[in-house]
Amino acid sequence: MGAGDGSGPSSSSQAGSQGGGAQERYQSQLRHEHADDGERLRYLDVAQRGVKGSPPKRLRRRAFLGAAPAVLAGCASTPAPEAHDDWHEVRLPGKEPTHYHWTHKDGRRVLAAQAERSASMWRRKLERAPREIGEVELSWRVDRLIDEADLSVAERADSPVRVLFGFGGDRARLSMRNRLMFELAHALSGEEPPYATLMYVWANRAPLDSVVINPRTDRVRKIVLDSGPGQLGRWREHRRHLAQDFRRAFGEDPGPLQSVAVMTDADNTRSQAQAWYGPIRFY
Repeated sequence: MGAGDGSGPSSSSQAGSQGGGAQERYQSQLRHEHADDGERLRYLDVAQRGVKGSPPKRLRRRAFLGAAPAVLAGCASTPAPEAHDDWHEVRLPGKEPTHYHWTHKDGRRVLAAQAERSASMWRRKLERAPREIGEVELSWRVDRLIDEADLSVAERADSPVRVLFGFGGDRARLSMRNRLMFELAHALSGEEPPYATLMYVWANRAPLDSVVINPRTDRVRKIVLDSGPGQLGRWREHRRHLAQDFRRAFGEDPGPLQSVAVMTDADNTRSQAQAWYGPIRFY
């Protein structure tokens, strides 16, 4: 595994000004759109609870409660003190960070992850043109699942392992709802989110190779590589054709590959998770 340096967040005054503008646009959008999905309404309720000017801490926390781990997959934050081969920590607003460290397990050099009611990522920036996106090889080990986790339910959308790929694309094709959410993410983080994020995950019960659409934004989609307890306690090796998986998940061709990250999170279920990641290789 390897990493690029992330740029720092924007100043608080800039974030406050931009966040207030995005917030007002959310309020306008809410007056003109109807949503049947209760979870989507709860997410957008953030805008109604905010005030003009610099967004309060409550606004930042609630705005990213479920969407930040997905939308911010390509956004920069404060690098961890110890980076390795261009990989660095990406913290999420309002979340306690998961602890990542390099170690050896089963004779391998691996990245260990320990989540305690936390969520953060370990990320590497990339620059790979669409024609260069082929196969990817990854491995992980999980000894225990998160009992209450369910990737299709926003309040329980935790996973012991995720490998995330952030893609660029034509933002003009985004829905108004997604554009507003991306604008808010940009205002609070200081960096543009990816146009689309494809994740490989280990689920509790979802069918193998199924596609799970993020309950808060359809610009994040997950493919289930492992499911249930049958393979716990052993290394799982996976090789996938990244471009083909993107087309199947999103129904469109991928744009440039901009980032790769791993994430072990247990914040929504207020629980614990532990995992180990092997190298991620591109072919």
